[in-house]
Amino acid sequence: MKTKFNFTLGFVLAIAFLLSASIVRADHSWGNYHWARTSNPFTVKLGDNVRGAWGEYLQQASADWSASSVLDTTIVEGGTQAKRCAITGGQVEVCNSRYGDTGWFGVAGLSVSGEHITGAYVKLNDSYSMTDATKDYVMCQEIGHTLGLDHQDIDFYNPPLGTCMDYSSTATVGANTQPNPHDYDQLVTIYSHLDSTTTLGAFVPPPMALADYRSPRAWGKAIRFNKQGQPILFERDFGNGNKVFTHIYPVPGSRLADEDRQP
Repeated sequence: MKTKFNFTLGFVLAIAFLLSASIVRADHSWGNYHWARTSNPFTVKLGDNVRGAWGEYLQQASADWSASSVLDTTIVEGGTQAKRCAITGGQVEVCNSRYGDTGWFGVAGLSVSGEHITGAYVKLNDSYSMTDATKDYVMCQEIGHTLGLDHQDIDFYNPPLGTCMDYSSTATVGANTQPNPHDYDQLVTIYSHLDSTTTLGAFVPPPMALADYRSPRAWGKAIRFNKQGQPILFERDFGNGNKVFTHIYPVPGSRLADEDRQP
């Protein structure tokens, strides 16, 4: 009886561990949003609308995320004007510009239909002075959002987790410039199934992408906040399962402002 009891207890503990691990993984994606595709691995196109040193960080982030076993990224010619950085559909547009004293270093905006990502953009704000490590970190994090990943932690002042999907203070950002194994594991979880269609490479802009998202007033409702109380995720609902989500990487201690406020 004792042997049987020990075996049963061990089995129960093992199941509990697996369930808790799945819960952690679920916390690391934002909903069930993903690119529709019919096979793995698949390729996400990153539209190059960046200038200067940002090109190097785009190359590095593309290489880092392509280390995933389920997806690759490839850099292609950009399809938008950098100041607006509109969603073009079927790919991720990556832009840098002087967006003003907005209160954020980087933004990732994604249009979705149902649970499928249909287009995305990343904006990197040159109105703020950033170190090389911060630029590397912000580029990596915002592209990670466009793949379906959420943050692993949302406290600026936590011990660094060794991933760009962790919130970082100025002092710890250098430890968080690349994905870590948990990011790659989460991508496997997100893309563990296949779809009957694809949203990749469809260059017709989805209807909700035609709106102008250069102001927080256009982002809809704030639905998530970091540990410091700053809004970090917005949702704008267009009905019939069509939405636009906006992920924000805020400047620590700042408040969001419209993009037309130049420093």
